[in-house]
Amino acid sequence: MKKIILVALVALALGSCNNGPQFNVNGEVADADGKMLYLEASGLEGIIPLDSVKLSSKGSFSFKQARPESPEFYRLRIEDKVINFSVDSTETIAINAPYTEFATAYIVEGSENSRKIKELSLKQARLQQDVNELLNAARANKIRNDVFEDSLSALVNDYKNDVKINYIFAEPNTAAAYFALFQKLNDYLIFDPLNNKDDIKCFAAVATSLNNTYPHAVRSKNLYNIVIKGMKNTRTPVKKTIEIPKEKIVETGLIDISLRDLKGNIRKLTDLKGKVVLLDFSVYQTQTGAPHNLMLRDLYNKYASQGFEIYQVSLDADEHFWKTSADNLPWICVRDGNGVYSTNAAVYNVRQLPAYFLINRKNELSGRGEDIKDLDSAIKELL
Repeated sequence: MKKIILVALVALALGSCNNGPQFNVNGEVADADGKMLYLEASGLEGIIPLDSVKLSSKGSFSFKQARPESPEFYRLRIEDKVINFSVDSTETIAINAPYTEFATAYIVEGSENSRKIKELSLKQARLQQDVNELLNAARANKIRNDVFEDSLSALVNDYKNDVKINYIFAEPNTAAAYFALFQKLNDYLIFDPLNNKDDIKCFAAVATSLNNTYPHAVRSKNLYNIVIKGMKNTRTPVKKTIEIPKEKIVETGLIDISLRDLKGNIRKLTDLKGKVVLLDFSVYQTQTGAPHNLMLRDLYNKYASQGFEIYQVSLDADEHFWKTSADNLPWICVRDGNGVYSTNAAVYNVRQLPAYFLINRKNELSGRGEDIKDLDSAIKELL
């Protein structure tokens, strides 16, 4: 009897929810007979399943959900193919797509924000494809390392300038502008809200507009907190003379670095004497982080057995992000909690990131990245 009453109460609650303002998303998926179509919410905590339907030969579908109080993001998914869209009112959105090109060849009607989100998704997909081609060329030694990094930087900067002008600053009060901030390249945010002053301005523009319209929305508060943290990370530090302790300078002239690794153990750079070492300064949470580490992995796999080691210093502001990203890397990963204001980076005159230096078996500095035209060959010569 209790179970019957409980079921009745749940049904009554769901019925009352359905009587409130709702949004509807419907359409057709061609050539998807028997496929499962899922409606999911893209929340701050992750992906939340909402509804699903097994498609018939007609491929038609219709989902209804409670209208969000502020702009929210949702997605339709078949297998691993995803269509992102947004909802900010009681509206009906029509989405029609072929099964084979579900994520790229769809047509969306009834939502201008969702149309722009499609444009942004396609731009990001093209950028990812261009970066993959560039990375493959570097792996095959078809282009030098300096050409790879310059080309990668040009691709990303062109993309960011386009998105800044046409989507973020043009209409910072829209869901599309918010969506643009969190697009990724190789699982890293393209716009860096923690370490890049120009990117933080983009986040601030959207945060201000969103906060004015939806001051109590969770996304508004979250975005505002991100901006505050980024501004703290990138504030101009008080200039002071850097004094290098004598004990940090070894006989060879190499300036030692002593930092903790993922397990909390102190790892000293000079303890690697007898190996050829690549000293690397990186920020994992940037668009260049993943491609750079893929390049390093290729070098490590190729030469580690011959006495090659990588000592990588992370300057990431977010310790948790660093630990998660570095967990599966096979070389020595340490982190400097001072971030971009690191004394270690300053004494090595690091001017841009990533930056790397080659150290020979005698603990002598052999060269710095901008002076090395072919890193693979330079490592091989020292082994």
